[in-house]
Amino acid sequence: MTGLSRREMLALAAASAVPLPAFADAPDSLNALAARKGLRFGSCLGTGPSGAPPQPGVTDTRPNQFADDRLKALFAAQCGILVPENELKWYSVRPSATEFDFGRADKLMEFAASNDLLVRGHTLLWNRDAWMPAWVASHDFGSRPGIEAERLLTQHIATVVGRYPQIFSWDVVNETINPETGGMTQSIFTKHIGPEVIDIAFHAARAAAPKAQLVYNDYMSWGPGNAKHRDGVIALLERLRKNGVPIDALGVQGHIGPGASTTTPRLSAEDEVEWRKFLDAATAMGLDLVITEFDEGDQNLPADIAVRDQAVADVARRYLDVMLSYPQLRYVMAWGLVDTYSWLRGRWPRADGLPKRPNPYDDDYRPKPLREAIADAFRAAPARKWLS
Repeated sequence: MTGLSRREMLALAAASAVPLPAFADAPDSLNALAARKGLRFGSCLGTGPSGAPPQPGVTDTRPNQFADDRLKALFAAQCGILVPENELKWYSVRPSATEFDFGRADKLMEFAASNDLLVRGHTLLWNRDAWMPAWVASHDFGSRPGIEAERLLTQHIATVVGRYPQIFSWDVVNETINPETGGMTQSIFTKHIGPEVIDIAFHAARAAAPKAQLVYNDYMSWGPGNAKHRDGVIALLERLRKNGVPIDALGVQGHIGPGASTTTPRLSAEDEVEWRKFLDAATAMGLDLVITEFDEGDQNLPADIAVRDQAVADVARRYLDVMLSYPQLRYVMAWGLVDTYSWLRGRWPRADGLPKRPNPYDDDYRPKPLREAIADAFRAAPARKWLS
């Protein structure tokens, strides 16, 4: 199975003068397979360099995704949901305390509308100073910094959410739990407001988008080294629910191993037990689950491509089967479709220097075993009702 129908192949070929491989007929897109079970499938898409503040050990030399017509055609053929990779983050839309710049995000919204794609929003508050624009650190919060910090945050949320009423789901807060301690990461907002900054963000998002799905998003995973991270996320969710904060779902990023990071192990039988305890605790609060940033690192796998790709597919299938066994899981978002554009290629390099292969399609747009693993997981998933 190649994963591309004749219609999809023709769409790709029409979008580029570069000849494409001769794919066999396979009528089911990933989103169509998901939709048959009451799910949806989507991916992130970007419009150029991330614009993120420099980070130690991180390089981003990827070409511009949005200039690639083949990629956009593949995206439209396989996906039902689009999430901007960086274009809605503070450093993209907020050049100063008094200015907003939605040019890059608007391009993605136009693409989504023209291809009948749903849109997710990512993210209204990445509660880590390293990922905020530089001006925030030097901003004058005045003699009543708590009031000014809340004003700045709520104004930001109201403005961004209000511009895009078509967005059906928002990552309201991203990665606020410290994985080493399980406590909340300290930021300029927690300094001036305290932990209630999370509550404020969700209330502001609900006021601006009364019907949208509101999500807390984080990268907690399985394995003994992730226990504090998981426990901290559960404690945060419990506090939010106790305080009547309007949160609808837990976003599980799904950057899995072997080798998505230096700390993500394979999913062993023992790990699965602990992982299910975590998911059970979240769903017991009445929260939905969403996979928000799915990909799979391979830096610890053999160089042989066939061996490597199959190992990635095997781990992905097991992970997805576990996640999809929960009827509360609503949709799966890949963090990229084609290996060329993966963020992982600029992080945690392989010792042999070979490029990573973390996405469903390779550099030549050929579907890989990972693509079929995702498709098979959707085929085997229990049916559920799509979000109303």
